[in-house]
Amino acid sequence: MRISARAERIEPFYVMEVAKAAGTLAREVAHTDRPMIFLNIGEPDFTAPPLVQEAAARAMRAGATQYTQATGLDALRERISGWYAQRFGVDVSARRIVVTAGASAALQLACLALIEAGDEVLMPDPSYPCNRHFVSAADGKAVLVPTTAEERFQLTAAKVEAHWTAKTRGVLLASPSNPTGTSIAPDELRRIHEVVSQRGGVTLIDEIYLGLSHDDAFGQTALAIDDNVISINSFSKYFNMTGWRLGWLVVPEALVPVIERLAQNLFICASTISQYAALACFEAESIVEYERRRAEFKARRDWFIPELNALGLTVPVLPDGAFYAWADCSDFARRLGVDGSWDFAFETMKRAHVAVTPGRDFGTAETGRFIRFSTASSMAQLQEAIARLKVMAA
Repeated sequence: MRISARAERIEPFYVMEVAKAAGTLAREVAHTDRPMIFLNIGEPDFTAPPLVQEAAARAMRAGATQYTQATGLDALRERISGWYAQRFGVDVSARRIVVTAGASAALQLACLALIEAGDEVLMPDPSYPCNRHFVSAADGKAVLVPTTAEERFQLTAAKVEAHWTAKTRGVLLASPSNPTGTSIAPDELRRIHEVVSQRGGVTLIDEIYLGLSHDDAFGQTALAIDDNVISINSFSKYFNMTGWRLGWLVVPEALVPVIERLAQNLFICASTISQYAALACFEAESIVEYERRRAEFKARRDWFIPELNALGLTVPVLPDGAFYAWADCSDFARRLGVDGSWDFAFETMKRAHVAVTPGRDFGTAETGRFIRFSTASSMAQLQEAIARLKVMAA
């Protein structure tokens, strides 16, 4: 059977390949005194809070399970608009919001609407692998621009300007970022958008971890810049609804009919039950619970990262959001007699029963030195993982 060139361009998602290996070993050690600890997948250990679960049950009992319009429930679009006003002090019209089947669908729709075959999109290296694959699936080309710790592993306006060519369509950023948990300073983001706009390009920004910002200096939406910034967001991370597959896209109003037409054909609509459930995310009781959980994620970061640094798993930039630690494992790996983060990840899995993600997925700019830890697991799990790593280091 002939496979399309488009499909062949999509590399394996190595995060999941490692997860499969970890899952196999986990079954073998499940009944030992050291079951597998999973610090490799970026999924909150919290699930949807009570009001959200109750809203889903009510929708099912009421038979509210049929298609919605492709742009989503008007009530949900209004709630999201209100969240931007209440949380960030930014006026985002509900008309500009399109509810999607997760942030993945939002990225796909945005790329299909804006990228032509051969267009190039600038992205930081390291960055989340699936984002560049969405560009590739739209027959574009992701151009990974190496970044440094001094740049917070993010693009700068100077680098965007230096790497812009006649083929460049725009930039795809993430703030906070996966895998680094670092954000772009608002002033720098404005400068990037100015460079892009002057060249007739588009600024797309993945803000799915924005609700999990831990530093007011960074925890601001790019939508405050102007109405031409395109933002991708999700109910998965801050709102703890990973398996509900619900997200949204904020676009210039003129782009909404285009996105709607694509969504009608590709998705029909996002899950109706998930949409009704998500209305309850914005109730005061739910927001209080989400903020309690955000504080817990920060507490985990504040304990875990100094412990990694003490072990020689150096985190060069303190994450200001999300729930990741991007750690240089070079010295630790050398002490174990292994080469690079890929082998280190499997060695850690086998010897400590701790699953982590090697940097291979996230780019090519020295990513072979780095490991991504997820701090989305409980404090008890993080403490046990550190204890096991200390035994490995001894």
